[in-house]
Amino acid sequence: MVEPVTARTAEGVCSIDRDAWDACAGDDNPFVSHDFLSILEESGSATARTGWQPIPIVIDGNDARPAAILPAYAKSHSQGEYVFDHAWADAWQRAGGDYYPKLQIAVPFSPVPGPRLLLRDPGLAPALIAAAEALVEQHGLSSAHATFVAPEQVPLFEAAGWLIRTDRQFHWANRGYGSFEDFLGALASRKRKAIRKERAAAVAGLEIVHLTGAAIEERHWDAFWRFYQDTGSRKWGRPYLTRHFFSLLGRRMADRVLLMLALRDGEPIAGALNLIGADTLYGRYWGCTEEVPFLHFELCYYQAIDAAIERGLARVEAGAQGEHKLARGYEPVPTYSAHFIPHAGFRRAVADYLDQERRAVAANIEGLEEYTPFRKGA
Repeated sequence: MVEPVTARTAEGVCSIDRDAWDACAGDDNPFVSHDFLSILEESGSATARTGWQPIPIVIDGNDARPAAILPAYAKSHSQGEYVFDHAWADAWQRAGGDYYPKLQIAVPFSPVPGPRLLLRDPGLAPALIAAAEALVEQHGLSSAHATFVAPEQVPLFEAAGWLIRTDRQFHWANRGYGSFEDFLGALASRKRKAIRKERAAAVAGLEIVHLTGAAIEERHWDAFWRFYQDTGSRKWGRPYLTRHFFSLLGRRMADRVLLMLALRDGEPIAGALNLIGADTLYGRYWGCTEEVPFLHFELCYYQAIDAAIERGLARVEAGAQGEHKLARGYEPVPTYSAHFIPHAGFRRAVADYLDQERRAVAANIEGLEEYTPFRKGA
């Protein structure tokens, strides 16, 4: 006889013991760590006030400690997700329903693929998904959305009947390169020359520094905050993260942070923030106070490749969108999200849309692969 499983919602990530959370999340992906998610809460970045009410779903094991956790949020809007469902919300509203609040299973403001089912006991995956469904139905929510799901967890959601959505990003793969020059050697001659030219132009008159751990000081975060505000105001209208977020990140996760700064006469004029995973360098934010041709490519893409090779990492994930990454050695890869929609009619309409979208994304990835800069047969 199968023992009944009881799930509960917690009052935020901060209410759960750090070691207990990380025993479920593992060490590979820093974005699902207790440190990162609790920093988002404590800094005022992801809270009920900002439309991200944290309500992690927990199943406790026989030892009374969490054995499975879902990083979940009650969302009152669709901002900061990078998997766009605004058209779905509009359709729901026009039909007379309330699309918000919805349940979002995600890392706020972070289009980074990773585990969404945090499992100390892998056998609890179906129960954890069922708990999310029950929460939606018991509270009359329109839907649940697990975004940027790690590929290996997609079948778990699919088996539960969730609708699967695909998109694509551009990631750089380390094929055993010993140096950036080794990587360039795998490219077609014309692309190789173009990258060398871009890099030379980008760093002319500048010094590029990589900072991690105790080398990152508050003055560096002050500079990066200026960069982040500039980028955020142009892209989103209002930056998602608070200044306090960066200070907390430096205090608690400095060893997993790689901050790259471009200095002119010793003063920072641009920066790129990365987090270091077990086998991946994750590029997250960039900004500048001085426009320099190609400096964005240098700090966000080429310096990231340099760092990944030096650290022996398998890949660089440089964030969402950006076909311009293709010419710089970043290749198209699919990303996945899973969606639970209890309303039968709306589910059918979304399923039809997603079927067409998946075919279009697959065709787009296949077409883009023809334009990678690598030598044929390399």
